[in-house]
Amino acid sequence: MRVIEKICLMTALIFVSGLLIFATTDESKKKLVKAESESYFPTTANFAGEQTPLKISDVKERLDRELIVNINLHASTILAIKRANRAFPIIEPILKKNGIPDDFKYLAVIESGLVNAVSGAGARGVWQFMPETAKERGMEVNDGVDERYDLEKSTQAACSYFLSAKAKFGTWTLAAASYNGGMGGVNKQMEIQKETNYYDLLLTEETSRYVFRILALKEIMKNPDKFGFTLPNEELYALLPTKKIEIDSSITDLADFAKAQGINYKILKIHNPWLRDKKLDNPTNKKYTLEIPLSGY
Repeated sequence: MRVIEKICLMTALIFVSGLLIFATTDESKKKLVKAESESYFPTTANFAGEQTPLKISDVKERLDRELIVNINLHASTILAIKRANRAFPIIEPILKKNGIPDDFKYLAVIESGLVNAVSGAGARGVWQFMPETAKERGMEVNDGVDERYDLEKSTQAACSYFLSAKAKFGTWTLAAASYNGGMGGVNKQMEIQKETNYYDLLLTEETSRYVFRILALKEIMKNPDKFGFTLPNEELYALLPTKKIEIDSSITDLADFAKAQGINYKILKIHNPWLRDKKLDNPTNKKYTLEIPLSGY
C-alpha cells in the first residue's frame, strides 16, 4: 500500500506542476503579447518643439538605444524622477523667465542626475560647469564660495549659454548639442560636413548621443507609468520650504551661525552647498543669500 500511495502522490505532484508551468507560461505569453502591442517607442518626438526625424533610420535607432538603456537603468531613472520633484520647481521658472524651452530641464537630468555631481575633468554642480566657463557666465568660483553648486545661479548661467548658442546656431537642438560638444566644436563640424541640422551631422559619440539621451529621459519622465516607473507622491523627494537671509559680512564660524538659526552645520550645508569652507570670508561686503529650512528637520 505504501508503494502505491507514493506512486499516486508522485503522479499528483507531476500533474499539478504541469498545470502550474502551463499557467505560468500562458501568463508570460499574455504579458509578452501585451508588451508588444503597447510599444514603448513613441510615434513622434521633438526637442523644444523642433521635430526629431524618426523616419531617418539611424535617428530612430539612436533614440531606441537611449530609451532601452534608460528604461533598464532602473535605479538611476527612479532617482531622477524622485529628484525632479524637488529640482524642477526651481529650474522651470528660471527657464521660463529667460525664454528657454522647458525641455532644457531634461538636459540637467542627463548632465548630473539632478545632484551636485563632480566630474573627473573638474565640472561641478547640476549643470556641470567648468571653472572658467562658470566665471565667464558670472558665477563666483573659489575655495570658499562655488556658485556652480547654487541651483538658481547655475540655472541662470546655463540659460545665458543657451541663449548665446541659439543665437549662433539658430535651433534649440544645436544649442543643446553644443552644451556637450562646445560651440566651436559643433560649428567646425557643420562647416566641414556642410550641414546645418543636428540629425544630419556625424559628431563624436558623446555629442551624437547627447540630444537622444535628453529625448529619452523626457519621454520616460513625462510618461513614467508607461515605462513601469509608477511612484506614489509620498516617495518623491520634497522641496522643503525655506526662508532667505541676506548676509553682507564675513561669517567666522558656520557651525555657530547654523546653531543661531536653529539648525546645524550639516543642514546649513545641505541647503547652501555653494558654501565650500567652514567659514565665509567676505572682505568686499558682497551680498550673499542663504537659505534656512523652515521644516523637514
